[in-house]
Amino acid sequence: MSDANNQKTEIEENAVRVSISEAAHLFGIHQRTIRRAVSSGEIRYIVVRGRYKLHFGSIVSWSQRTTTVRNKRDARGIGQWVDQWKIKNAKFSPRPPA
Repeated sequence: MSDANNQKTEIEENAVRVSISEAAHLFGIHQRTIRRAVSSGEIRYIVVRGRYKLHFGSIVSWSQRTTTVRNKRDARGIGQWVDQWKIKNAKFSPRPPA
């Protein structure tokens, strides 16, 4: 197995995974919406002890592509706190000064 394959496997093993109910709460949408996206193959997942564990990065990219989900995410989900995550202190900001 090559180094690239080993690296990819390691990244997948360390991926953040959430349940369907956790994803619904985080994104401010109904669980059925998540289940539809899973069944249509839009969200990556694994099954652990009979439960879906969703790849968080896959959920985020899906929420960015789907307009209604993006709007609900920003109004009722994690998107409503995004402005608070921005670093205002120039000393610690990863962005160069303007």
